Amino acid sequence: MDKPTFTPAELAQIEAFCRKYPTRQSAVMPTLWLAQEKFGELSPPVLELVADTLGLPYAHVEGVATFYTMYLTKRKGQWLIEICTCFTCGECGGQELWAYAQEKYQLDKEGVTPDKTFWFREAECLGACDTAPVLQIEGRRMAFSVTPEKLDHILQRLRTGELPPFESVPIRNPEV
Repeated sequence: MDKPTFTPAELAQIEAFCRKYPTRQSAVMPTLWLAQEKFGELSPPVLELVADTLGLPYAHVEGVATFYTMYLTKRKGQWLIEICTCFTCGECGGQELWAYAQEKYQLDKEGVTPDKTFWFREAECLGACDTAPVLQIEGRRMAFSVTPEKLDHILQRLRTGELPPFESVPIRNPEV
């Protein structure tokens, strides 16, 4: 891989992030997200680019990138699928959905399918307990009330490069 670089437009966006905060250090998280969106992962050369761009020590940038699970320092599959197995989702089908994915998609010990198309991880609370079980795709698209059949349908779409359509969180209004 060539040495990663930001375009002039991306550098302008990073400078806009920096203007929002009292210090450049505070812009590390949105800059890491921008870099991950561009490069797919936050490899050491990408972390070095972020550190150099913000004028921060590499160790600080690496520390942030390795602390938060939303940042991927090594991409293991084309699509990251996170299934919530936290208490509510776990009790409402999340554990069974995780077991289904492991068996049906023959996940290795790191949660990767044999063809490396999908990388599954268990997730802590994704904040939609009333629609359990939920999953998250690439840290930005959610699916609610996921059944094995719905998971299969989502993965079929992803194999063609298509994210599933946006789902708003269903709000349940009990009769008053």
